[in-house]
Amino acid sequence: MKGIILAGGTGTRLLPLTAITSKQLLPVYDRPMIFYPLDTLIKAGIRDILIIVSPEHSGNFLNLLGSMFQKFGVNLSFVVQKSPRGLAEAYVLAEDFLDGQPSVLVLGDNLFEDDFTEAIQSFKQGGRIFAKQVPDPQRFGVVEFGSDYKVLSIEEKPEQPKGTFAIPGVYIFDSEAVKVAKSLIPSARGELEITDLQKYYLEKQTLDVRVITGAWFDMGTHESLFAAGSFAREKELGKQAHPMINDAIAEFNAEFKKIVSLKK
Repeated sequence: MKGIILAGGTGTRLLPLTAITSKQLLPVYDRPMIFYPLDTLIKAGIRDILIIVSPEHSGNFLNLLGSMFQKFGVNLSFVVQKSPRGLAEAYVLAEDFLDGQPSVLVLGDNLFEDDFTEAIQSFKQGGRIFAKQVPDPQRFGVVEFGSDYKVLSIEEKPEQPKGTFAIPGVYIFDSEAVKVAKSLIPSARGELEITDLQKYYLEKQTLDVRVITGAWFDMGTHESLFAAGSFAREKELGKQAHPMINDAIAEFNAEFKKIVSLKK
């Protein structure tokens, strides 16, 4: 199993914060946002991770993460997404990296309280998405499912939702995802939609769902970014991160301080 973090995009809803850096490098309490999706993947035992970045901020990602996890056995790769063309394009860009392997895609601006380890490690084939009960499902992709957790329907931002379960930004697919993503026709807004990829597996009846109960933040607005930071502080999410994450951050901080002191 390989991991992908989609950390491109322009982050226009967070201007002026994103005028000088990537959204996924903004602070969420005591660490840049990117460390939360990294923690999701590393906790689940994934050690090969591709981070998809925008060209303007690729150097910032390399300066921060380039060799941070090398000694811990985590291999980070980077690819540039020249312009955002939809979530499903992640699989097109990741084709060489995935090399026929199944993968977990995590959106770089999503923070989860839940641990996805069991859901990821128990995955066999087809597709697996997640569901979170929300008060305003019409703002999201909505999933309807049966008692056996087989998906019955998927709707994108429906005016009259069939249920109250939104689809958050974690997706597990087998090796077919690349082929399917490459065959998708762009939507009316010119993007390769992740919903269309999900519907391929739904039509094959190989798409299931797991319900998450913990907090979920899509940190694309000032309000949600602030709320996520407050939650991370209150719940001490940093202390709950995989030890590898915290050790890597501590070593980076120590090395950075050493470099700064030598320049004085």
